Amino acid sequence: MKLSKLPLLARVAIAIVLGLAFGYIFPEWLSRIFVTFNSFFSQFLGFCIPLIILGLVAPGIADLGNNAGKLLLFTVGIAYGSTLFSGFMTYFSCEAVFPLIDVGTQNTGGAIVNPAEAMLNSYFVIEIPPLFDVMTALVLAFVLGLGGTVSKNGGATIKSLLTDLKEIVEIVISRVIIPLLPLYIFGMFLNMSTSGSAFSIISTFGKVIGVIFVLHILLPLIQYFVAGSIVKKNPFKLLWTMMPAYATALGTSSSAATIPVTLRQTLKNGVNEDVAGFCVPLCCTIHLAGSTLKITATALAVCMITGYPHDLATFAGFICMLGIIMIAAPGVPGGAIMAAIGPLQSILGFGEADVALMIAVYIAIDSFGTACNVVGDGAIALVLDKIYKKPNTDVSTELTFQNQP
Repeated sequence: MKLSKLPLLARVAIAIVLGLAFGYIFPEWLSRIFVTFNSFFSQFLGFCIPLIILGLVAPGIADLGNNAGKLLLFTVGIAYGSTLFSGFMTYFSCEAVFPLIDVGTQNTGGAIVNPAEAMLNSYFVIEIPPLFDVMTALVLAFVLGLGGTVSKNGGATIKSLLTDLKEIVEIVISRVIIPLLPLYIFGMFLNMSTSGSAFSIISTFGKVIGVIFVLHILLPLIQYFVAGSIVKKNPFKLLWTMMPAYATALGTSSSAATIPVTLRQTLKNGVNEDVAGFCVPLCCTIHLAGSTLKITATALAVCMITGYPHDLATFAGFICMLGIIMIAAPGVPGGAIMAAIGPLQSILGFGEADVALMIAVYIAIDSFGTACNVVGDGAIALVLDKIYKKPNTDVSTELTFQNQP
């Protein structure tokens, strides 16, 4: 069987295994060739992400008609509620578990080094600046989508333009991004394996990371039990359908880069095409429950290790502010932790060394939080589809994304 004929989940798994294995075999010059490809592909993704959001969210809003405003409020509210639940569940779980596994009994003494410093560099970098940033794309999508809904004179023209843009974006996704994702993932894990940075951090902060892994399994299970009970479907089947998106996010460490796969699997779960096209690109930016889980757990561990206060009152304010910050955080690798530096310093009182420790651990397990984010987006889409109550007759195997490998 040709590799291109394998399911995406299988290709991603193969890419991860080969990347980790070949990191010990390839000479540095050969590994840097793949790192150079990843650098270019990452720039290309950065350029495409705002266009993907604009090309999918704006037509989705326009197609939703008068329900767009209501659905937008529901989406933001559910995403923020999910983020708060993730933060507080993590805080109470880690407060109970960390003392039992002796987290905080030893000081790291600054032994952990930022893993980015150990990674291989590309031979050259081609800058591809995006036309606008992610937040601009979201606001523009809202304006154009709502304009196409309420405008009497230009509405048809705007909708036609948005439909054409959506078609172009879908072609780029299906014929360029998805086929190249396994190679990109291979390069990511090859670089990690060659540098050995992730493994050194895991060995230093292993107990904390182990707890975070367990919580990353628990959170999607809770999300899909809730979503499944609302839509009256088997939560395990719904969650299993999202596994290709989970595996892709493990390799890319980017919610935005995983949009094509997340959208395709969400459609396979029976979500209406308009709702999925609206919800998935939007939630990749405003719903970072997995990242919140990771930041909260790691911040609490750092507080215990360094002796900072970690009472409920302090962390309640931090989690509530973190939920707001996550709405504006970019869905790119490391975007959430960079956006969280403000509340880490202003609310928890972290210094430069503490922030460096946070970043080091966060980057080492970034992909797991991202994977948790994207499967949570699928759960929100299921709930929104139930709220929207539009018959799902258009969702079939003929949909563009469902036909892609």
